[in-house]
Amino acid sequence: MKSPLLLAAVSAALLVPATASAQVAELGALPAGATGSCPQSPCQALTRATAYQAKVGPDRGLYRAPADGRIVAWNVALGDPGPEQRRGFDDAFGRPQAAIVVLRPGERLVHRVVHKGPMTDLRPWLGRSVRFPLDRTLPVREGDRIALTVPTWAPVLQVGQPGTSSWRGSRPEGRCADVTTQRAMLGRRRTAGFRCLYATARVTYSATFVPDPEE
Repeated sequence: MKSPLLLAAVSAALLVPATASAQVAELGALPAGATGSCPQSPCQALTRATAYQAKVGPDRGLYRAPADGRIVAWNVALGDPGPEQRRGFDDAFGRPQAAIVVLRPGERLVHRVVHKGPMTDLRPWLGRSVRFPLDRTLPVREGDRIALTVPTWAPVLQVGQPGTSSWRGSRPEGRCADVTTQRAMLGRRRTAGFRCLYATARVTYSATFVPDPEE
């Protein structure tokens, strides 16, 4: 694949300082073949929520920053809904979009957005795995969580996973099945409870972390 975006991603990687390159980590690195489950039926997508992967197998820290540093890019493996599935999602939610965000954990699963990446139109990339370099990298502190904000819809749910694979969404307790009300952390909405846990699925995104230089 030789698209300008992917070439830009390669260029961005080359700009990472040599002193830090050996310590770069892909938070939530996806296994080969991981992708959103569409176009299988029913085609499931993440809608109007901010989400992060809470657990994959025994690992609960895949999307936590291991040290102070920066997020320099994010990656997503998108399913490929069929034409009728796309029209259905577009009519209900609008064009597919997503942004990477940094959450600072609080008590009782209440997290606060401290940094946001730009909102990205996913329509040109459906059915592909793509990397988005960040023009303005996002600072993180050790322990911050990296999440995905989806104000419309995105085919980023790999379903049929083991029960030990689960993700959390920014929906209030008791409203976990309400996937149409807008719960994504947008604009001035900086704080939300992540009390809805969804098992047997994985959100197919990852983020590239570069630690701060040692003093």
